[in-house]
Amino acid sequence: MSSSVAATLRWRWHDGTNLFENGGKEPVIFCLWHNRLALSLILFRRYVQARQPQRKMAALVSASRDGGMLARVLELFDVEPVRGSSSRRGPQALRELVSAGERGRDLAITPDGPRGPCYVVQEGIISLAQLTGMAIVPASFHLSCKWRLKTWDRFQVPLPFARCEVQLGPPVRIPREASDEERERLRAELEARMRAITRDE
Repeated sequence: MSSSVAATLRWRWHDGTNLFENGGKEPVIFCLWHNRLALSLILFRRYVQARQPQRKMAALVSASRDGGMLARVLELFDVEPVRGSSSRRGPQALRELVSAGERGRDLAITPDGPRGPCYVVQEGIISLAQLTGMAIVPASFHLSCKWRLKTWDRFQVPLPFARCEVQLGPPVRIPREASDEERERLRAELEARMRAITRDE
């Protein structure tokens, strides 16, 4: 998204994590719906890195051609792209994300991407959190004025001078020894927390 448009947005932040204002340094997994990707990098830079400049990120990016273009943009901003999805390079992408987390990078995933269903958390982020021990931070935002594209997720593009209300929810942790039943319970809990901070009107 154009940085000139982002510069006109009026921001409000609601941080329910108690992680970034209080100097916490543990890396986390940011969880953001696919249709809100347009502002994801700006949110990280304006809020998280503004408070803790040392934090770096690795982000899961589709292995498609469009994902390749996004990966090149991310690299310009020192974000490590990890290429893959459930259908292409899935296991390898998971290993690369685990490695990035072990090196101290925050991770970013769209839990309903790259093909949906919209607003349904898939298993990948649960597996990643279980393997790494990293907390999942639910993130979302509401735009007062936006375009909505005719895509499977009604992708949102901010209009100039819109109000952008950002929500970071309480972290969700997946125990390393979690059973299949507990994993499903926590997946549903994460989905509920994500939906609770998501407004579409």
